[in-house]
Parts: sequence; structure tokens; C-alpha cells
Amino acid sequence: MSHGGRLVAKALKAAGVECVFTLSGGHVMGIYDGCLDEGINVIDVRHEQAAAHAADAWARLNPGRVGVAILTAGPGVTDGVTGVANAWRANSPILVIGGQGPFNNLRRGSLQEMDHVSVMKPITKWADACFEAARLGEYVELAIRHALSGVPGPAFLEIPMDVLHSPLDLDTIEMPRFRDYRVASTAPSVLIDQAADMVCRATNPMVMAGTALKWSEGGPALQRFVEATVIPAYANGMARGQLSMSHPQFFNRSRRDALAQADLVVLAGTPLDFRMKYGGSIPADAKIVQLDLDETLIGQNRSADVGLVGNLGANLDALCEGIERRGGVDYSAHSAALREIENAAEQTLASQLDSDEVPIDPMRLCRGIADFIATNDEMIVIGDGGDIVAQASKVIKVPEHGTWMDPGPLGTLGVGMPFALAAQLSLPNQRVLIVYGDGAFGLNGFEFDTAVRFGLPIVGIVGNDAAWGQMMRPQAMIYGSDRLVATELSYTRYDKVVEALGGHGEHVTEPDAIVPALERAFASGKPALVNVEMRKDIDGMKGSTYV
Repeated sequence: MSHGGRLVAKALKAAGVECVFTLSGGHVMGIYDGCLDEGINVIDVRHEQAAAHAADAWARLNPGRVGVAILTAGPGVTDGVTGVANAWRANSPILVIGGQGPFNNLRRGSLQEMDHVSVMKPITKWADACFEAARLGEYVELAIRHALSGVPGPAFLEIPMDVLHSPLDLDTIEMPRFRDYRVASTAPSVLIDQAADMVCRATNPMVMAGTALKWSEGGPALQRFVEATVIPAYANGMARGQLSMSHPQFFNRSRRDALAQADLVVLAGTPLDFRMKYGGSIPADAKIVQLDLDETLIGQNRSADVGLVGNLGANLDALCEGIERRGGVDYSAHSAALREIENAAEQTLASQLDSDEVPIDPMRLCRGIADFIATNDEMIVIGDGGDIVAQASKVIKVPEHGTWMDPGPLGTLGVGMPFALAAQLSLPNQRVLIVYGDGAFGLNGFEFDTAVRFGLPIVGIVGNDAAWGQMMRPQAMIYGSDRLVATELSYTRYDKVVEALGGHGEHVTEPDAIVPALERAFASGKPALVNVEMRKDIDGMKGSTYV
């Protein structure tokens, strides 16, 4: 005889799960036992939030599959809530399995018992409990189907511990079939034709690519589209890297100008949220062609003239074919004008990038990181922080064959090491670099212990200005620099913390020492942290918007 935990693991294996993230808990240990049988790696972290974040990153790096976090009951599940919420806003398909007290004592107050399903429902696509051991495989498939279909997102499955440990004869239980649940459809041809007509009639069009493009694996289709039309393309969210940053049609520093001039905006998976001023950054008289995975997203916050629902890559290819049937278009003159703006912006930035000031100018730190990344074209780069990551994203180019990951629109700090754990496990031959703010390091920095235990040579670099800079500057501007509250930290030797955990540490105070320190960190073969003391800038607003 076997038990319910082995059935769960068997279903996970059938779904293509290679790795699960957890923090040891008695309510769920039956699943660990099953994972041993199925050859599924069990990665135990130091905080359940990190387990959920790692599942999020695993899903991002393995399109079409879910990341999995296994959380024990009560505080195990509630500790994971922030990670689940981050995956919810980032549209990451994760499966979170939560423990529960025994079903035969449900609502009697067993250890760590609570209504986890009600907690998870607002931040998941699907949340339910299974009370029959023989149906556990069926419920795993149902959860994964919800996570991956349509607009991806988290699913939560609660399993009482007596159900999980119930004896079962696995040979008598039919395993559900798993398939590719992702959106594959294209929009109706009449809508494709309408969109093609709009593109052909435009004067100053632009493409704004977003996260749904990644979930559609639409990068190659976007490249074909912009090469055929010579339309300038911009990216936000997880669309960064879907079009090579060295591609002549990729633009980064002229977005405001392009939007101001635009008479047509092709929204390829970009939501009109705070990052696009809820549609207000697009001129009132501009036309909008919007591509997304679900009809409910079309026209959100601002009406679209044409909505193309379905797989974004397939719809971009269909749109490209429609334009070619109309004789094609060539917006090279428009692109050339925007390129001049891009070049001017680069020159304006150069003085900060070349600064030799001590303490180190934050932008000089970003340049050092960018210079190092430029020599590593298969690197995974993770942004974990406020100001320093916002500044770094202006300078750092996504490696040619690498990946950029950041929290997404929830703006959660502490994703750095959990994301990195998943990245290094998923792609062991690639280098993984975390760009930290010093505030962000404090949230899940102890996961360096996890990296040491599992022998994962992840490197982080901290921009240490001894402050919550993104909070400090608006406080100073609104209330005065003499009324700062809860914004100041210390120039803590975070490198020594990592050394104490068994890793490698570097402390940098001179700008020319940034790149050599990164080289030594990666050469160490250990999890490593480069701690860079930077200038504390109180004046000037650099942070993101709240409204």
C-alpha cells in the first residue's frame, strides 16, 4: 500500500514538475516522501514567502509548466501569501499546496488549523480543498489547468493531513492526463483585417509589449512584425528581453516622446495600469490595437479600437500577414527620428555613468554592473529593490541569450534570492546575478543559507546607501529633510553576513573596484555578495509612482 502524498507527487511528475520549494512542515511531509519516489527535487528554504517566490520564478523560466510551493498549515500558508500575491499580479502560473489539520477534526481547533482557502481566494485563479485521497491526482490536474489556462496565475490546493496520509493502492487509481493548457487561438480574421488597416494608415505608430507576450512565447513573432513594418518597439514587465535590446527596432529611452507623437499604439500584452497612467499616457486621438490573452482585458481603463484576443505570437504573425497583403509599410523614418532621441539621452546619461566620485554615484554602480553583464551573454539578471533597480533598468541591457526578472507590478521586495534559487536550479549552466537595494536584501537575504546548502553559486550585488531611498526622497520633498521617519538604515556589512553563512563576500568603496569584485565573486564558485557603498541622495525624486 501507498498513501495520498505519493499520489500527489505522482501527479506532479506527470505534469512535468521537476522541483518543488518548501519549508519543512508536518502537515505536508507525505508529499516529500512521494517526491523521493518520483525523483522530484525538494528545495527547502528558510521562509515560506521565499518558497512561493521561487515557484513564481520557476514558472517564468519554464513556459507551459507551473512552479510549485508546498506550505504547511497555518503560518506556513500565511507566510506564503505575499509570494502568491506577487505571482497573482505578475500572472505567474504557480501551484501552492497547503497543509491542513485532520479532516476528522475540521473546525475543532487542531494545531495550525485555519480557513486557508478563504485567505487564498482573492489572490488566486482557483482555490479549493480535497477531502478524498483517491481524488488527489484529479485535484492536482484541476489546479494546474486553472493556473495555466487563459491569463496565467496562481492556484491553491488545500489537503488535510489525514487525507494526505490515507493508505492507497496506486495501481487502482487512474492518473489524469495533463496537456498544454495555454492559449493557442487567434482572433477572427475580420478583426485582424481591421487592425492591419489601422497599421497601414498610421503615421507615427509604436508597439508597447508587455507580460502576456512572454506567456505566449511571442518574442520571435514580435521580431518578425517589427522587421516587416520597421515600427519602433518598447517593452515593460516580462516582455523585457523578448526582443533583443541590440535589435534596431528596440527602443528604451524615447518612450515618452514616442507616446506623445503616436497616432497608433499596438498594445501587445501591456495592461493600461499605473505604468501607462491607466491609458492617459496615450494621446486622446490615438488609435489603439490591443492584443491580450483574455477578452476581459481588452479596453480596460481605456477603450481599444480593435481587440485581438488569443495567443499573442499567433496574432502578431496574422497581423503581419494582413499588412503584407496590403502591400506592406515602412516606418523607418519615424524610427530614425526616435533613434536620434535615444542617442541624445544616452549622451546626457554618460556624465553620471563615468563618475569617479566616492561615495560611489548610484549610476556609476549601474554602469559597472552593465559593463560586467555585457561580457556574459547568457546571464540571468534579477532586480530586487526600489531606486537602484529602477536606475539599473535604464542602463543594464538584458543579456543576448539571458533573462531579466523583477517582481512585477506588485513591487514586492525580497524576490532576489528566491528567484535566483529557481533560476540556478532550472538553468544550472547560466550565471545568475541579483541586483539588490540594501533594504531589499534584508527581506530574504538569509536565503543565502539555502544557496550554500544546495551548492548554488549565485552572486548578488548590493547598492548600499544606508537608506530606504525610494521612501526617503519623497518624505524629504514633502515634509522636509529634518522630518525623515523610518527611512534610514546603516552601512551594514552584508558581505560579512554572507561570509558567515558559508559564502563569499566583497566590500567595495571605489568605483573602479566594482567589476573586479564581481569577477572574484563568480570565480569563487560559492554563493557570493558584493556590497557596494554608494552615495546617499536625499534630493530628487527617482522612485516609482504610487497612483
